[in-house]
Amino acid sequence: MSAAEVWSLDPRTGERRERVAAEASARDVDRAVRAAHDARAALADRAVRAAFLRTAADRLEAARDRLVEAADAETALGAPRLTGELARTCYQLRAFAAIVDEGAFLDVIIDHPDASATPPVPDLRRYKVPLGVVAVYAASNFPFAFSVPGGDTASALAAGCPVVVKAHPDHPATSELAAAALRGAAAAHALPEAVVGLVHGFDAGVELVRHPLVAAAGFTGSVRGGRALFDAAAARPVPIPFHGELGSLNPVVVTGAAAAERAEEIGTGLAGSMTLGTGQFCVKPGLVLVPAGPAGDRLAGALAEAVAAVPEGVLLDGRMRDGFVAGAAERAALPDVEAPVAPGAAGERTVAAGFLAVPAARLAEEGPHDLLLEECFGPVTVLARYASDDEVARVLSRLPGNLTATLHVSSGEAAGEGPGAALLAALTPLAGRLVVNGWPTGVAVAYAQQHGGPYPATTSTSTSVGGTAIDRWLRPVAYQSTPHALLPAELRDDNPLKLPRRVDGVLER
Repeated sequence: MSAAEVWSLDPRTGERRERVAAEASARDVDRAVRAAHDARAALADRAVRAAFLRTAADRLEAARDRLVEAADAETALGAPRLTGELARTCYQLRAFAAIVDEGAFLDVIIDHPDASATPPVPDLRRYKVPLGVVAVYAASNFPFAFSVPGGDTASALAAGCPVVVKAHPDHPATSELAAAALRGAAAAHALPEAVVGLVHGFDAGVELVRHPLVAAAGFTGSVRGGRALFDAAAARPVPIPFHGELGSLNPVVVTGAAAAERAEEIGTGLAGSMTLGTGQFCVKPGLVLVPAGPAGDRLAGALAEAVAAVPEGVLLDGRMRDGFVAGAAERAALPDVEAPVAPGAAGERTVAAGFLAVPAARLAEEGPHDLLLEECFGPVTVLARYASDDEVARVLSRLPGNLTATLHVSSGEAAGEGPGAALLAALTPLAGRLVVNGWPTGVAVAYAQQHGGPYPATTSTSTSVGGTAIDRWLRPVAYQSTPHALLPAELRDDNPLKLPRRVDGVLER
């Protein structure tokens, strides 16, 4: 029986663009994983790894026009957005190259023997080593930054782990082009091209997480798909770490004083954030607690005006469009829910942005309105109008884990007056990133970034963006009473690799 064909589709028309590949069989997945496993030793040299990452960025930039053209044809995200996303991706690759050069990620710690301690301390030397082959599951909504050349791939390669990427079916041609650029960069440094593998197909994704030589996995996608893979990773004879980003409501709280001070600014800003990328960002604000009364009415009016002016848009594929239209309609049909600007179907393949409004009291207790506490992927948000601080607290107590939580306060509250600090403390257990007087869309690539949160936002406490994302693909190893000549170079007293390290409790640089 021949393998199913993988086609590139145009979401604007639904038409096939080109045949890209065939879905990978179990044998194809096994071959890709074994080749990646055999390539591990080639990534051992940090200088080569760093150079490879920089060349990968160079190759992607050289192919920019072709990559952006293919990605726009497959995702309808637009050339300006995709050009910026590709630049972000290249910056991320170079940032990890710098981290590899520096070497602090190895977390070298040396404790010399101390017989006077209780209990006595032997000679102990600890650092981190790569886990092995990493399975990467590409995201639909970021064909570069969270797909083949994205953060999971960049951080895993930086850690010294080869990757096998399961391409997303929404952009298979873009995936092949990006993989070719990465493999070309590997070859330029005499690395096996198998350090970056690529497979297509749903079954291939399942085979990948079950393969005995896969040591860890990174996923960005839906709760349903991510949870199935997470469970499969845990059910293996040898379970593996599964770092999954599954879904997020990204709540926002607007204080009464903030609404009174700048209602129109907040309403307009919310419209821009919730419709960015046609509402297909993982950090889109999906629930906004706004005070009842005149100030909240002004905010809602500004939001309505701004959202009504947003042109209809195309979602990433027909399945997502159908899900958005059905989800928005089901939410709008709930008792006491209004649609000041109705979200839903527009043209034959397009959608209209909109928002729903509901009394916050409806969300404070268990019932059918719990649906409004679940992410609806696309350009829609829910305004929950609260009458008291108690209602805010009750709604927040019912929220699942999130990637972000946002708080809008007045200038006086920002200076320490009023409930700002208490609200921020209430939001902190709900999310990995707290935003004050801003919007969560836009995830900076920085050392201090945290893109991850309590379940179901993610399945681990780590981040998938920023310098510490590399930690996901490493494990610590300690050598005790080991003769100096047998130690890895990273752990020797003379520090031949000039690594940052902690020696006998003192940080050296």
